[in-house]
Amino acid sequence: MTASPVIKAVTNFKQVSKTLEEFDVEEQPSSLLEKRYPNIRVIQSAVKQLKSDEHKIYTEDGKEYIYEKLCLCAGAKPKLIAEGNPYVLGIRDTDSAQAFQKNLAQAERIVVVGNGGIALELVYEIQGCEVIWAIKDKAIGNTFFDAGAAEFLLPKLTAESRETPIECKRTKYTLEGSEEKGRVTGTSDKLGSALGPDWHEGLHLKGTKEFSHKVHIETQCEVKKIYLQQEFIQLQRTSLTFPKGEKNVEADEVLWPVYVELTNGKIYGCNFIVSATGVVPNVEPFLDGNNFAVAEDGGLKVDEHMHTSLPDVYAAGDICTAAWEPSPVWHQMRLWTQARQMGWYAAKCMAADALGESIDMDFSFELFAHITKFFNYKVVVLGKYNAQGLGSDHELMLRCTKGHEYVKAVMQNGRMMGAVLIGETDLEETFENLILNQMDLSMYGEDLLNPDIDIEDYFD
Repeated sequence: MTASPVIKAVTNFKQVSKTLEEFDVEEQPSSLLEKRYPNIRVIQSAVKQLKSDEHKIYTEDGKEYIYEKLCLCAGAKPKLIAEGNPYVLGIRDTDSAQAFQKNLAQAERIVVVGNGGIALELVYEIQGCEVIWAIKDKAIGNTFFDAGAAEFLLPKLTAESRETPIECKRTKYTLEGSEEKGRVTGTSDKLGSALGPDWHEGLHLKGTKEFSHKVHIETQCEVKKIYLQQEFIQLQRTSLTFPKGEKNVEADEVLWPVYVELTNGKIYGCNFIVSATGVVPNVEPFLDGNNFAVAEDGGLKVDEHMHTSLPDVYAAGDICTAAWEPSPVWHQMRLWTQARQMGWYAAKCMAADALGESIDMDFSFELFAHITKFFNYKVVVLGKYNAQGLGSDHELMLRCTKGHEYVKAVMQNGRMMGAVLIGETDLEETFENLILNQMDLSMYGEDLLNPDIDIEDYFD
């Protein structure tokens, strides 16, 4: 059952190592799924209500369905900095990405708020438009990197010419006639499915200016207030021009449609604001009248068999929160890789339960492992890559070759707990094994990352 007329399919799946997976995410018509698997029926309708005590689902089109087992995979929705403001765009799904592209074509300056994967990609890809990037952390990409990795990536952000990205092999499937009807894409109440890892490919992200890209980063600040033009004029506030250097604090003469006041006291005018500040689990349609155990982050709590607190109701992906005791080197993160793993595992758990069989926890929950691309670099993050939850009792080992690679190992009591690999390091499998088998590496000391020692051969 899906609110969207297209379904997301995982294609070009490649098992890179024991826990690392690479794949593309593609939109396909639901008829393809039904053709391939005759036992599947796809119903296109949003869910209006769940009556778990009756084992019934009511859809928006007035129908009701009885289930034996139910798995909720409704994902998450963008956490917007301001609801209902026409100048604030959230990006999470293909619809919102198209709305953004349309707005960007007329834009001279935008403000991007947020510091996760989507914000990173966006700021890197936008050309011909001034970008003020407001982040609450000291360094960019805090979700994935530490300050060192951010330093390594920064030159790519300010480089004038771009290498041409490798051709994207993903085909795009759009709704027949959806372009002609000119759908209103700004409405965020209709949830699309989350973007795939290369969502900006094929989108023409260019503003009106002739330069390639100008990015100014405002660190350690958040949005304090948003003013529409009229209100801004009435209040007689002054905004700043795009900073040209450290000491530049000139007042802006241009009138902008919307203004952003940051907690550091600076005000910038812009054409629109992109809110890329993460997501919140989309639990609303299911809570009413059901006694779900809900986690602090708003997700439905699931046990080690992806089972919620209600009988015969399972959940997987962004909507759920792992409430089991996790492996010391795994944590939940609302990413495509985990959504795929959880969905796959939830299906196995439901089938096992129906057959009265027992099932072991899937191996993919042993180690946090994610592979992606930022600024055209291959990026692999493993285990507690940012020393999550390790307190001060850990040390970092680094190896960095400017413009080529960045390798970081998180060590605790001589054992590797996590790693960040940027560039073509070829170390992912070795590091994955070292984290999984928790071997004592203290005798190797600094030599662990010595580029003259072939560590792969050594630990093979």
